[in-house]
Amino acid sequence: MDRLDRRILHELQQDGRISNAELAERVGLTPSPCLRRVRHLEEQGVIRGYRARLDPGAVGRGFQPFVTVVMRHEDRATVSEFERRVAELPEVVEAHRLFGDPDYLLRVAVADLAAYERFVTDVLSGLPGIAQVHSHLTMKQVKADAGIPVEPTARG
Repeated sequence: MDRLDRRILHELQQDGRISNAELAERVGLTPSPCLRRVRHLEEQGVIRGYRARLDPGAVGRGFQPFVTVVMRHEDRATVSEFERRVAELPEVVEAHRLFGDPDYLLRVAVADLAAYERFVTDVLSGLPGIAQVHSHLTMKQVKADAGIPVEPTARG
């Protein structure tokens, strides 16, 4: 991946709906080679897809706590079943397995505190192997997902 590919990736992360002609102009290419590079990045799996970024509150998912989970049992079968079931939950918008304690970090998106209480009580606490669930409520979002840095920075 060269500097032009990185510039293309940067621009697409800023605006995934940009036209190929505009993208080509921004990165200093003509449209045909730019489109070939984009298609190559897609085929290689560097670009995984495109999607709209939504306002969580506008779609009834404005309450987004982070949840840490400590497992009681960490045998392969329990972990595999826990991860499979977490991946199926629409309320869990991100899930990460961590080194050490806690074992998992989840980001949950629900309507409000009452919906979150129902989710934890009725769904999350019933998953296999869980010893502890801790909720972390955010005061405000300081920085939204800005994409993966692909441009060289001043620091490196």
